[in-house]
Amino acid sequence: MNTTSDITYKYCFDFPDGSKKRFLIQLDSQTLLFKPTVHSRPNWTNLGYHQCSCCRLNKTPGTFCPIAVNISELVAAFKDILSHESCTVSCITTERTVIKNTLVQEGLSSIMGIIMATSGCPTMDILKPMARFHLPFATVDESMFRSISVYLLRQYFLYQKGKTGDFFLKNVQAYYQEIEKVNKGILDRIKHASHLDADRNAIVILNALAQILNMEIDDDLRSLRCLFFPEFTEDETP
Repeated sequence: MNTTSDITYKYCFDFPDGSKKRFLIQLDSQTLLFKPTVHSRPNWTNLGYHQCSCCRLNKTPGTFCPIAVNISELVAAFKDILSHESCTVSCITTERTVIKNTLVQEGLSSIMGIIMATSGCPTMDILKPMARFHLPFATVDESMFRSISVYLLRQYFLYQKGKTGDFFLKNVQAYYQEIEKVNKGILDRIKHASHLDADRNAIVILNALAQILNMEIDDDLRSLRCLFFPEFTEDETP
């Protein structure tokens, strides 16, 4: 595993009219924190501006929402582009390049998934390992599988440190309920940014992300059980 240089994800949007948009995401290899490349901070990125109901950061003068600051470039870049516009999106990493003919909203969903997990928001920190092993254009099923797997691996390491591991997933829904509050809070922040147009693209993508996170946790994980026990039906318990 690379522990010296930054972890980079380059996203390229190529549109049928020949226009292009490029975004470089850099993560610190030690902390897995997002490294901003721009320092523009619109008013709607102030921490106290429609602050999330679950926010654990202290609201003081000159304090900004780290997620809002880090997605502000995306919000500005895509404010005049329809979320359902077709394009070719490429995600380029050191290990591989993934290319998909898709809609703008799917490409943006992938980028925002990384940024929101790595911006330093205390609620979203639990998702940082998923950002390190980013899966572009992940489906709901893939996201659910990865989320539960990462959560259980986290519990194993907590157990190794002498803490109680939640191996029976008693607390996982509570975590994701808080994550959903953050997503709703960011949506609310953008919707009430009066100096912006109705940035439908960013709102649609954040809504999609909130829905995915909400669907990741199934009470009994029946949709995943068949991967391990194909002989059991959804109504049977191994």
